[in-house]
Amino acid sequence: MTDSRQEERLDYLLRKFKEDSVRYRNLEVGDDYMEKRTALRSLMNIRMPGSMAEDVVRVQDEFLTVEAEEKGIIDLSGIPTAEEQYASRHSFADKISIWQGDITRLHVGAIVNAANCQMLGCFVPCHGCIDNAIHSAAGIQLREECSRYMDGRKMQYGRRYEEPTGQAVLTEGYNLPAERVIHTVGPIVGGRLTRKHREELRSCYENVMRCCVAHKIRSVAFCCISTGEFHFPNDEAAKIAVGTVTEFLEDHEAEFDRVIFNVFKDLDRELYEEELSKCNI
Repeated sequence: MTDSRQEERLDYLLRKFKEDSVRYRNLEVGDDYMEKRTALRSLMNIRMPGSMAEDVVRVQDEFLTVEAEEKGIIDLSGIPTAEEQYASRHSFADKISIWQGDITRLHVGAIVNAANCQMLGCFVPCHGCIDNAIHSAAGIQLREECSRYMDGRKMQYGRRYEEPTGQAVLTEGYNLPAERVIHTVGPIVGGRLTRKHREELRSCYENVMRCCVAHKIRSVAFCCISTGEFHFPNDEAAKIAVGTVTEFLEDHEAEFDRVIFNVFKDLDRELYEEELSKCNI
């Protein structure tokens, strides 16, 4: 049963986000809790970057914090290493994990967001992509910080600037259990997989790891970059992910406590397990 204070927060936020929206100010929503929650997430998803009253942001933060606790926060002690879980003999099996589930539950130094080149999150209401999930759980401040970053880039490179593929951009985590979010734009595979696609995906993983080292982030959870909406083949993506992380750890092992490959589908879990089983000492 939902806490009455949480339902009061939801009603308040729904009212304020409707008032904030020109198009959906008169949106009619039923009394069912999940219907109201879906409406709020939708309004947050479509909202353009911009400031909001401090009281509204404070209640949003309280609401999302309680939601995170209700979902269940997972820290490193709750995630076995590949060595513990699969008896993997990979050279870094004591530092690498495969964890299947919702990446927004992880209390780690940083989680990785598969962003698009506009870098503002997904504007499709309640879309199933990881970009939408992360922004929805973090709160509206994440889009605002991403917007400030893009404004700075456009001032430097012109108003048509788009974030290049393969880079890594660090932001705060806001209402996520993770302390930070590292955003990376993966390659889009529109047809045949090419050498360039592979190199770009390697750059995503390498630059995220470099970002961690530069900012002393000792634990990071990767999503399956580019394998969803961007259509990178799952098996090839797993090979590149494990291979690139392994090569990086060869020179930077001491700077990481854990690297987590976060998967959602059974297929991806099986592919990562296979890759870690092949990389023996």
